[in-house]
Parts: sequence; structure tokens; C-alpha cells
Amino acid sequence: MKTTALVLALLMGAATLPARANEAEDKKKVNERLETAGEVMKEIMATPDKSIPDDLLNKAACAVIVPGVKKGAFIVGARYGKGFVTCRKKGGVGWSAPGAVRIEGGSFGFQIGGEETDVVMLVMNARGAEKLLSSKFTLGGEGSVAAGPVGRTAAAETDAVLHAEILTWSRSRGVFGGISLAGATLRNDLDDNEAMYGSKLDNKAVVYSRRAAPKAAQPLLAILTKHSPREKH
Repeated sequence: MKTTALVLALLMGAATLPARANEAEDKKKVNERLETAGEVMKEIMATPDKSIPDDLLNKAACAVIVPGVKKGAFIVGARYGKGFVTCRKKGGVGWSAPGAVRIEGGSFGFQIGGEETDVVMLVMNARGAEKLLSSKFTLGGEGSVAAGPVGRTAAAETDAVLHAEILTWSRSRGVFGGISLAGATLRNDLDDNEAMYGSKLDNKAVVYSRRAAPKAAQPLLAILTKHSPREKH
């Protein structure tokens, strides 16, 4: 009897090993993606004359960074990528722990020549943030979206930029610029949230809580804070 129980316990323990290995691998991949997202923002903001204007970043309610959006070989024009959303902390100073997102489909415009593209989005108001944090959101379908301006100032404050809920940029083969992502869909990535936080939280639960951000997210949050401090005067 004791022998049978011991054998069963050993078998059950062995069965959990692959699951734990998979969890560790998933967490490693998410952390690597978080670090890459931080590197992408750092590189983009390193050249003021060719970056996202600081004043726009300072006004933003949320930011989305999707490093390495890939073009699907099986469907012409299909795109897919995984990244993160972070929103302003209460009071406007600092950024929340990141939630995981997936971006799918959409037109990336003629200026994208590479097979892999970094995408950045700024959500400019609370209404846009609420839509973005829903389980599924289609850019241009449920909210105004426009290509973001590039440079030290937002002198390109056209009506489209001033009234857009979401501004979008992309970088491919070193070329950075505003881009229209109308038709692209963003979804919560519950699996990646589980890898980061231990449970399948939706992004509202992540960004609206006081949850501590993963260590791998610190470089990304630091670069956002540096260029958009929203200091109180």
C-alpha cells in the first residue's frame, strides 16, 4: 500500500516537471521581450530631432510598445506582434506595471520595408485608455487613430493629431516615423500576464492596481518617466 502511494506520488511529481519548465521558459521569454521594449524606446528617444516629441509623451495617458512585429509569410500583409501597455499612475507621475498585449493585422503603410517592425502607440486621453484596456480593441474602428509627428516639437499639430485618441509610430530598418495602423486589433495577452504576475489578469487589473512591475520592466518605465515626468509645479 505504502509502495503504491509512493509510486503515485513520484509519478505525479514527475508530471509537474514539464509544466514548471514551460512556465519558467514563458517567464524568460516575457522578460526578454520587456527588456527589448525598453531598448526600443531608449533608442527611439535617443535622437531628439527624430523621436517622439517629449511634449506629446508627457500628455499621454498610456503607452504601448510592441517590439518586432512580424510579417506573416502565409498571408500577404498579415502582421503579428506581442508587447506591453503601461498607463499613468494616479496623479499623473510615474507609470504603472505593464500589461501584455498582442497586435494583429492592420495596414502598416508603404514606408515599412522590413520584415520586422517596432511599433509605439500613445493613448492621449482617458477615453482612449478605457477602450485600449478592453479585452479587444480595433484601431480606427472604435477610436480615432493618426500617424504621430516626429521631432523636438509637436509643430505638426494638425487637426488629426490634436483630435486623435491614439497616435502611432513605427521603426523598421532604422527608419522611424508616424504610421497609420487603422484596422489593427489589440488584445489582452492573458498568458503573458500570467507569466509576469502568476495569474491570468486582464490589463485593467494590472495597470489600475498598485502592483509592482517586473524587474525586467524597469528600464522601459525609466525611459518613459525620463521623457514624460509630468512634474507637479
